[in-house]
Amino acid sequence: MEERELRCVICDRDMMFEVPPCPDGHEDDCPELLCTRCGAAEMLFPLSLRVRRFRGVAPQQRRAA
Repeated sequence: MEERELRCVICDRDMMFEVPPCPDGHEDDCPELLCTRCGAAEMLFPLSLRVRRFRGVAPQQRRAA
């Protein structure tokens, strides 16, 4: 099992987290980690930001006098 050191919100300090047995077949790439001290689960997901660019006049501005 792969272990990582992360901040545990329950223990309120840096703790070792391990990948539990994954029923989905992710193996070491499983997004779920468990704190080795208290068992709290931490989910890791890739962060993808989408910037939406609005072109034109906002609806509030169209009604302005």
